[in-house]
Amino acid sequence: MGTLAEDAVAMAELISTALRSSGYAADFQPASLWEIDRFFDENARDGRPTSRGMLSKDFGRRMFALGGYLGEVVRRQLGGEWYGDDTDPRGEIEMELRLPGGGIIWPMERCMKRLVNGPEDGVAGYGLGLGLNVGPAPARPARRGFKRFR
Repeated sequence: MGTLAEDAVAMAELISTALRSSGYAADFQPASLWEIDRFFDENARDGRPTSRGMLSKDFGRRMFALGGYLGEVVRRQLGGEWYGDDTDPRGEIEMELRLPGGGIIWPMERCMKRLVNGPEDGVAGYGLGLGLNVGPAPARPARRGFKRFR
């Protein structure tokens, strides 16, 4: 493992590959942030990973990777530089992406908020607020199942 900054980029690449192999369009384009929101919707309930979802194993590592992915989408569009204190025990959580205009964002913390708070802290909306062209929300397929008749 390298520095936290190097690890954030490497883990973003790894999670992108894993997400794509699971049917998510994780191509580092701004619109892919909708896919990260979909991932959370499908793999978490009530602020916790589902028991059989992709977050049920290696939780900390996968959350770090998702934060890295979010940060890399932003960095590749807007520029910026990762910063992490390699001596801080909470360094993985408090990773910063320092933007060219002097702003600082915390992608790992945003992903944790998305997990806990649900869609109200969506990452696509976060990207939109940062000025990314995430496009419109994709249509969600209708839920299939049994209809209740009375």
